[in-house]
Amino acid sequence: MPYKDRSVGLIIFGILTILLGGLAGLFVLLMLAGQAASARTTGASAPLSTILPVISIYGILAVALVWLGIGSIMARRWARALLLIFSWSWLGMGLFVVVIMAFFMPKILANVSSSGTTDHPAMTSSMIVGMMIGMFLVFGVLFVILPAVWTFFYYSRHVKATCETRDPATRWTDACPLPVLGLCLWLLFSVPMMLVMPLAGHGVMPFFGMFLTGLPGTLFCLAIAALWSYAAWLLYKLDVRGWWLVLIALCVGMASALVTFAQHDMLEMYRLMGYPEAQMEQMQKTGLLIGNRMCWLMSLSVLPLLGYLFFVKKFLPHKS
Repeated sequence: MPYKDRSVGLIIFGILTILLGGLAGLFVLLMLAGQAASARTTGASAPLSTILPVISIYGILAVALVWLGIGSIMARRWARALLLIFSWSWLGMGLFVVVIMAFFMPKILANVSSSGTTDHPAMTSSMIVGMMIGMFLVFGVLFVILPAVWTFFYYSRHVKATCETRDPATRWTDACPLPVLGLCLWLLFSVPMMLVMPLAGHGVMPFFGMFLTGLPGTLFCLAIAALWSYAAWLLYKLDVRGWWLVLIALCVGMASALVTFAQHDMLEMYRLMGYPEAQMEQMQKTGLLIGNRMCWLMSLSVLPLLGYLFFVKKFLPHKS
C-alpha cells in the first residue's frame, strides 16, 4: 500500500528518545546525591544497597533508550518494534500509577501533614491541594501524555512501512507478535532485578507468611530468575507452556505475598533488608506501608498483569 515516508519523524523521535535516556541517567545521579543529602540530614548513612535496585532500573533504561534512539534515527525495524513495546508499557504503567495516586496520595499527604514538628510545621489544606494538583499535572505529562504521543507515532502504519522499506532484512523482533515479545522482554527485564536482590536486600523475600533471608532468600531469588528466563525463552518460541508457567508462578507468588503481608507489613521487610531507622521513620509517616494496605496495593497491581497475560494468550498456538 502507498505510505508516507516518516524518516524525518523517526529522526526527531530518535533524538527525543536519546534525551529521555539522558534524563534516566540523570535520575541515577540525582538519587545518589539525594542519598548523600539524606545521610547529612538524618545523621545516619544509608547503605548504597538500599537504592541499588532503582539505580539498576534507571541505568538499564538509560542505556536502552540511547540505543533505541540511535536505531530510530537509522530507521531500523527492530527499533520501531521495541520503541512501540516501550511506549505501550510506559503508558500502561503511567495510567496505573495515576490511578493508584488518586487513591493513596490524599491519605499519604494527610499523614505527613499531621506529623508536623516545630522545625517543620504541618502543611495547610490549601498546600496539600496545591501539591496534589502539581503532582497530577507532572505525572500526567510524564506518564500519560508523552507515552501516548510515542505510541501514536510508532504505531502508525506509515512509520512501520518506512522502517520495513529502509530496513528490509528480517530481524529478531519479527519472530513473534509484539504483545508476546513485550511479555518476553518484561520477564527478561525482571531477571537482573532478582539477581540484584541478594546484594541490595540481603535476599529478603516474602514466602507464605514469613520472610526468607540470607542463603534461602538468595537461592529463592536465583530460582525466580531462572524461571523467568526459561518462560521468556518458551514464549519467544511461541510455546504455550511458557504462558502457563508464567500464570502459575504469578498466582502462586501473589498468594504467597498476600499471606505474608496479611500478617506483616513492609516496614518489617525493610528492617530485615537493613534500612536505617531514620529512613524507616520517614516511610512510616506516609502510612502506606503499615497494616494491610500493601495487600490492597498488591491485589490491585496483579489485575492488569493477569489481564495482559490473558490478552497475550490469543497470539499463542493451542498446542505446544
